[in-house]
Amino acid sequence: MIDHLPTIPGFTLAPHRHLGETRAVYRRGHGPAVIVMSEIPGITPQVATFATTLADAGFSVWMPQLFGTPLQPITLPYLTRSVLRICISKEFSVLAANQSSPIVDWLRALAREAHEACGGPGVGAVGMCLTGNFGLAMMLDAPVIAPVLSQPSLPVPVPGRRDALHVSPKELAAAHDKIDQHGARILGLRFHGDPLCAPSRFERLRREFGDAFEGIEIDACHGNREGFGTPHSVLTTHLIDEAGQPTRAALDRTLAFLREQLVT
Repeated sequence: MIDHLPTIPGFTLAPHRHLGETRAVYRRGHGPAVIVMSEIPGITPQVATFATTLADAGFSVWMPQLFGTPLQPITLPYLTRSVLRICISKEFSVLAANQSSPIVDWLRALAREAHEACGGPGVGAVGMCLTGNFGLAMMLDAPVIAPVLSQPSLPVPVPGRRDALHVSPKELAAAHDKIDQHGARILGLRFHGDPLCAPSRFERLRREFGDAFEGIEIDACHGNREGFGTPHSVLTTHLIDEAGQPTRAALDRTLAFLREQLVT
């Protein structure tokens, strides 16, 4: 099932089977495990660059192929096709406010495997956009103690759901338990004015988790204007990877956060 997938320079590619479902996972690096879950439309060149940065910083990156075509650049037709496929997929529940997407069960199993292989106090999980809240849900029944929620966009921000977290009450309780019993913390990233990730969602995270949630919000004028669309993707498409740039500071803080939580 991986023969048709492109290689990503520096990464190995292998099938991983969990819960009767086999998916390809790109891996690179050594150290504590970090699950990288790509944004729509897939593992773009920018997502692969971010994963490479994590590996070079001393982490073992596990990046599952969830949707799209790896390394295909973002275009409007490609983005549209990916969104339509996600909307009809049984693995993603784009409107669910108080439950996570079914694919999270598979990702939890991958996190358990990664922890067993890599050791350490726990696992990091970086989600972006569509997958942005998945790390929060993965704190249930998996050793995730360092979730990074980058522009978390589910549920789709319709009226009445702009502050929803796309997690069940049981998953929310598990996150509190990980914080209280295992020292877990949560990092969130977004651009001001991002219509897919409303400020009320970060306000909810602050009310829910208090000091255990660290939210970084960046003025949209500091997003990479050469990136596709309006500023949205803090760590990838709209990152300006230059010293002194707020998005570069957010990337640096992400790396530091993962070290604080995972490196003993």
